[in-house]
Amino acid sequence: MQRLFSGFANGLPGTGLLLLRLLTGAALIHFGIANLREVPPSLTAVLQIIGIGAGILLLIGLWTPVAGWLAAIVKMSIALSRFLSHSGDPWIAIIQAVLGAVLAMVGPGAWSIDARLFGRKRIDIPER
Repeated sequence: MQRLFSGFANGLPGTGLLLLRLLTGAALIHFGIANLREVPPSLTAVLQIIGIGAGILLLIGLWTPVAGWLAAIVKMSIALSRFLSHSGDPWIAIIQAVLGAVLAMVGPGAWSIDARLFGRKRIDIPER
């Protein structure tokens, strides 16, 4: 399972990853809910709900690589549909897609559920 994660950065890099996860997760949730209120039910609504779910996972740091790629794919699909239909600004969705892909590639950091579940464990061997 550890091969899914590039690392669990600690210190300042870990803090940066925590802030990136919090910002990306909050943005996915916020814009997903805002777009659900505006748009009538359609395929885009289903994509927004998936994006909200990925945002929740990123916010808590669970299954970060999967949630990041899911967010990237969903948001690029939304951006493409907006671009082709001329029905809104695709740039917010593109930015969210890039942030999701970055988190999928870099990993969740030390302050995440992923680090607790899948991080390196210290094994103490009792002396005899």
